[in-house]
Amino acid sequence: MALQRTQVLIVGGGMVGLALAIGLAKAGRKVTVVERSETPGEMPEQTSLRVSAINAGVAQWLSELGAWQRLPTDRCAPYHGMSVWEHDSFGKIEFTAEQADLASLGTILENQVLVAALWQQAEEVGVQLIAGVDIETPEYHESDVSVALINGKGNGNGNGDVILAQLLVAADGARSQLRDHVGTPIIHRDYEQQGLVATIESEEPHAGIARQVFHAGGPLALLPMADAKQSSIVWSLPTLEAQAMCALSAEEFSQKLTVASNNCMGMLRPVSERVSFPLRMQYAQTWVHGRQVLVGDAAHTIHPLAGQGANLGFGDAFHLVQQLTSLGTLNGQWDNTELNRALRRYERARKAAAVRHIATMEGFHQLFTGSNPIVKMGRSLGLSLVNQTNPVKDFFLRQASELG
Repeated sequence: MALQRTQVLIVGGGMVGLALAIGLAKAGRKVTVVERSETPGEMPEQTSLRVSAINAGVAQWLSELGAWQRLPTDRCAPYHGMSVWEHDSFGKIEFTAEQADLASLGTILENQVLVAALWQQAEEVGVQLIAGVDIETPEYHESDVSVALINGKGNGNGNGDVILAQLLVAADGARSQLRDHVGTPIIHRDYEQQGLVATIESEEPHAGIARQVFHAGGPLALLPMADAKQSSIVWSLPTLEAQAMCALSAEEFSQKLTVASNNCMGMLRPVSERVSFPLRMQYAQTWVHGRQVLVGDAAHTIHPLAGQGANLGFGDAFHLVQQLTSLGTLNGQWDNTELNRALRRYERARKAAAVRHIATMEGFHQLFTGSNPIVKMGRSLGLSLVNQTNPVKDFFLRQASELG
């Protein structure tokens, strides 16, 4: 058993944890990342199903970190327009990047591709990366946290090695073991929906436009990929309906998807498997526990209908970097009181951001769920009003450029 010391230990080598690690390492902090999967730094050859819409503000920060430049251009899909409407109705909103004075409204990226680029950049800037290991229950002390590594898989870093860190960051996702271990209370809501994801090919090119059509059972998002005729779909459906859709033949699914999209790009056909996952909102009531802090999905998850989940998590990482890099150290050690103040400032700011996003998503979910004809007429009128009112439209356009 070996003992290693680090300033910040991040458990979870996903997008948010790695961005945080790079930001801290570039500011001169000693950072270690522990990740369960064995090969997070390998660029996937095949197109992966889970994608994120990265806005301009996040892209700029990732560029400053040096990670954006590592993305293969043939896997990046900037989108320049957005079209949102209600199925079988006249209500519609349309945005363009030009209206926001941006080169694009955002970029659709496969999550695994972005993780690989971030992992490679983290390695470049000196982050200690430990893959293929899990952790035992941490031991919390007044000025540090100790964590034992287990299940080492070929890299020699498991088998009881212990890491002693001044700060433990839980970036281990929506089912965070670190969050649950300290008994953090969670506010949650099960939408009784599943998000069906797949890669599809359209008869007509997507023209760099992200599309979203609202149905009584949930929205269908069509996100443009790098290939001019391929899109990634996220279709929010009642649980049983989502499962039934996954079980359809490719031809049957193609027909239902094309109808659901209002034939916006001609015939749509799946070119990948179909997978669904439960849609839930979660919000941790406490983000700081001594020398442990939550970021990303460990702290909050939101409905994917506006595609802001990843950007919200990157906002956490950005603001935590700001707070931690503003702290001085004595002989490499953070003062307990000063560190706690910094973590509380981070918690207050990011809780407020998360609550705003959750409230907005709840509002959208309530507004666009159900098929009552009177309510549907009101929704259509509201969409038309938003499309014609610059101050309201400007609010939505700001979401394409703000970081967190």
